[in-house]
Amino acid sequence: MKATLIYGKGDIRIENVPDPELKDPTDAVVRVVRSCICGSDLWPYGSKEASDEGARIGHEFLGVIEDIGSEVDGLAKGDLVVAPFVWADNTCDFCAEGLQTSCRHGGGWGMNGVDGGQGEAVRVPQAQGTLVKLPVGEDSALLPSLLTLSDVFSTGHHCAVTAGVSEGDTVTVIGDGAVGLSAVLAAKRLGAEQIILMGRHTARTDLGREFGATDVVAERGDEGIEKVRELTGGDGTRKVLECVGHEAAMDMALGAVRSGGTVSRVGVPQYDKVTAGSQFFMNNITLTGGVAPARAYIEELMPDVLDGKVEPGKVFDVSMGLDDVPTGYQQMADREALKVIVTP
Repeated sequence: MKATLIYGKGDIRIENVPDPELKDPTDAVVRVVRSCICGSDLWPYGSKEASDEGARIGHEFLGVIEDIGSEVDGLAKGDLVVAPFVWADNTCDFCAEGLQTSCRHGGGWGMNGVDGGQGEAVRVPQAQGTLVKLPVGEDSALLPSLLTLSDVFSTGHHCAVTAGVSEGDTVTVIGDGAVGLSAVLAAKRLGAEQIILMGRHTARTDLGREFGATDVVAERGDEGIEKVRELTGGDGTRKVLECVGHEAAMDMALGAVRSGGTVSRVGVPQYDKVTAGSQFFMNNITLTGGVAPARAYIEELMPDVLDGKVEPGKVFDVSMGLDDVPTGYQQMADREALKVIVTP
């Protein structure tokens, strides 16, 4: 079968690899129907050290079960399923706490001999705990939105939930990428009254307005912070959702939050330290967030997707086949595409 491999910075290739097979009775083999390129895939794309051996990549996919292990209950061949961006048994103590990303028996796609999601098929470890059956056919128009449950919409929701967004809240979202836009949608779904989106790409911020943003701030740094405070009577917002992962974005988050407020970060950090000195302390600011346990949210979010109450799949603005994935990476890196959906 064909799959995506990364060989180093800017070096994405589509190659033939062995077809996946069951290794353990808890496995399933899934034929991929839709996958996509994540913003976090761009970090290794922009920095990975060159290697003679390619590494499998991709962690968002949905597909049809083609084979299934003898110890997997509740799923069957032919089921259309979505996979969260890490696999997990969904039974250990961490999973029971809703922290499937810390599963004692789980792991990541494309690591330690496990297939990546950007390919024609995937061997899924811990299939019973990982996969969620979808009540639609593989030709459903809802597939793009259902695919976002694997990562991007669940991540935006995690950011809003950990920040404590609730009815009537004021919220600032930093970043107009797919996660930031998903966070806008999640904040609106949870009842936020004022949602300020900090971003400067008009096509993206227009989608942000469609998702629920009441204001857009294109300025950055101190100028952007001042603009947020102007829009909030000088106080800043009670909740700030940091969806970028750069130190400058975190600095803006800490500058835009109201006293007694909360900053949640879900952008993969490209920095080692958070500058949170006396002002942070004296204003009683809470810092939270982290990697999203998507598996904990899929069944909660799915009904609104199925009913059409939310359409997170609108973050996909480019569609392509598997052979064109290297071009998709470059388009996303060049900001020519917001998020690429892939049909193997």
